[in-house]
Amino acid sequence: MRSVKEATEIQILQRKLAGITGKISAVTEELQDEKDRKHYKVKVVQDNDEYQSARSSIAIEVEAIEAELKERFYLKYPDKWIEDILGESIWSKQKEITEAIVQHRRVAVPSCFNSGKSFTAARLTAWWISVHKPGEAFVVTTATTGAQVKAILWREISRAFSNGKLPGRLNKTEWWLQIGDHEEMVAFGRKPDDLDPEAFQGIHARYVLVIIDEAAGVSKLLFEAADALITNDDSRILAIGNPLDNTSHFATICEKDSEWKVIRIPAFITPNFTEEVISNILKETLISKNWVEEMRKEWGENDMRWQAKVKAEFPSSQVDGLIPLEWIKAAQEKTLEPEGAIELGVDVGAGGDKSVIVKRHGCVFRIVKRDSNPDTMVTLKNILHYIDATGASIAKIDEIGIGKGIKDVASAAKEPIIGVNVSIALPKVTKLNKEGKKYNPYEGFANLRAWAYWQLRERFKKGLIDLPSGNQLGAKDLAIQLASIKYKRLKGIIQIESKADMKRDGRASPDELDAVMLADVQLPKQAQSGVWGRNRR
Repeated sequence: MRSVKEATEIQILQRKLAGITGKISAVTEELQDEKDRKHYKVKVVQDNDEYQSARSSIAIEVEAIEAELKERFYLKYPDKWIEDILGESIWSKQKEITEAIVQHRRVAVPSCFNSGKSFTAARLTAWWISVHKPGEAFVVTTATTGAQVKAILWREISRAFSNGKLPGRLNKTEWWLQIGDHEEMVAFGRKPDDLDPEAFQGIHARYVLVIIDEAAGVSKLLFEAADALITNDDSRILAIGNPLDNTSHFATICEKDSEWKVIRIPAFITPNFTEEVISNILKETLISKNWVEEMRKEWGENDMRWQAKVKAEFPSSQVDGLIPLEWIKAAQEKTLEPEGAIELGVDVGAGGDKSVIVKRHGCVFRIVKRDSNPDTMVTLKNILHYIDATGASIAKIDEIGIGKGIKDVASAAKEPIIGVNVSIALPKVTKLNKEGKKYNPYEGFANLRAWAYWQLRERFKKGLIDLPSGNQLGAKDLAIQLASIKYKRLKGIIQIESKADMKRDGRASPDELDAVMLADVQLPKQAQSGVWGRNRR
């Protein structure tokens, strides 16, 4: 048996032998035929080229995979795209809007002033075009006016385009991209007059984003046209704006049972109130505590402007509405005694609109007839019938348009029907007030229509009006029209929007309301000549 020492020595020798064998093999390989050795060198070089080529190909594939992963990441996280690509920061509610666009097909954002909503919409426009393959995405933007489209939203889109050094070219309201061998429009902005339903036709893309800015001023008709663009699952609509009009379609989609994802942004949750950490640049652009406090003192917290522009709530009445909603409800609930003279107001329908006859007995107004028969002689027959049936002393008819023919026939037959031209200017009248100072009671109104509607408004304000309610004829339509009619002041002159204005905005023609106004109006004597005709009965 070998000792431990001997065994150890044998192991050492075996290792040395193995090393010598390896060297012999190496020397043998080196002594091979020169031709084989040259061939070997050539092969090594070739193998090395193939290795480098394969390595380069793999690197390209890796880069492509990384780029695709990044694209998929940015598709899901627009806020990260805004930070990484544009180098901009957004606050928490803006981030919530970007997340909602990924997760929901329809998103509505009623907001206070200066919350950064247009900034967010512009960045979403840039993100949408950038993260989808060229030619597969399209963005449509609109607002209430051309100035709003250009000066607000597309100004911000231009800033995002420059900050991110994004591809293509921009003008004031369009984005163009080079796709293959041709240039193609991938986004545009239009004001509502340009965005009738036909204007949407021909816009086809897998990924369509529609942005409706100042949505409270955009009609239901245009919302429906926009909705026709998102018939597939990959398209979206974002509606943003201040909640100024409680009768708008924007108000409807912001209700609790709406199918839209609604994100409300009152002033009190913005960073300048919550101390959310944001950049100084962003902080300076958002609504401030000082402004809110100034408006609290100027408006008061019960003012509709406070509700809309600070609390981001739709007010009980629209900011520029003629008749507050609470006045309308009060008039429907009121019961007044019918007394005094009975007069009829007649709005003659044209182009498919209704002809409506309203009876006024003192402060009580009721719709007695409405139909869509285009035959003016049938309308005249109805007027005469209700003059007799109600005991009315007079019927006042809108003589602009086809109503003039009815008035002329009635005048020739000496019937108590007189024409009212609501577009005429009011007379210059001098009266004395309680202090003995001269004034013109008709000053400050653009025309008879404005003055007549303002007198109707005074009825509501004083509670001197009893309106139809419930299931009474035309009650619901009249209430809707009263709540939606608007006025404005231009250089101190009150103007009431026309029928054409209301219909262009997608609202129903105010047939019942105009008939109520005509039943109520009492034209000053100085303006009767040549306008009202004479009561010949």
